Amino acid sequence: MSAIRLLVLGAVRQHGRAHGYQVRNDLEYWGAHEWSSAKPGSIYHALKQMAKQELLLAHEVAPSTAGGPPRTEYEITERGTEEFFALLRASLTSYDQSVDVLSAGIGFIVDLERAEAVALLRERVAAIEGWRASVTEHYTPAEGPAALGHIGEIMSMWVHSADSGAEWTRGLIARIEAGAYTFAGEGEPFVGVLPPGRENPYATGVPDPGDSR
Repeated sequence: MSAIRLLVLGAVRQHGRAHGYQVRNDLEYWGAHEWSSAKPGSIYHALKQMAKQELLLAHEVAPSTAGGPPRTEYEITERGTEEFFALLRASLTSYDQSVDVLSAGIGFIVDLERAEAVALLRERVAAIEGWRASVTEHYTPAEGPAALGHIGEIMSMWVHSADSGAEWTRGLIARIEAGAYTFAGEGEPFVGVLPPGRENPYATGVPDPGDSR
């Protein structure tokens, strides 16, 4: 699973309609260019590809006042919304996804209802625990990694990652159950996008390719 599809679909969905530079600016504001493959070229490519796949609807709007080419704005389709939620749910439940996929999922977790978010995170914990149990049939952390030679360090690293991942997820569940954050259907959601006209302090500095993508 690629984080870029979830990130781009979610960013467009937050705006209703957004052009490529808005999507890029939002994702850079979240630091996604540091922890995922959401670099400028990947974002514009994803927008074009998902428009071809009818997950996004492309609208050509008037040329810029500076005389540039028409800007393309994107709007998420019904099919795109279904894809967004499928990717979001998978990102929160799959224990073996890379950290950028989980990060993208956490970025949009409040688009779900609170009870569903908790249920999905509980699935994640159960999957981690199941994976750990299967690994420790062959490797017991109490014996120490040296019992398997230096290869044991690999097992030690993954068991440690599983334990810390499960602990963090349980903490998130507890915070959500205690009332943290505003989830779907609970009122005005928090929207992590830059206000119009505000400079992005985390921008990469790569020039915008005309906004025509």
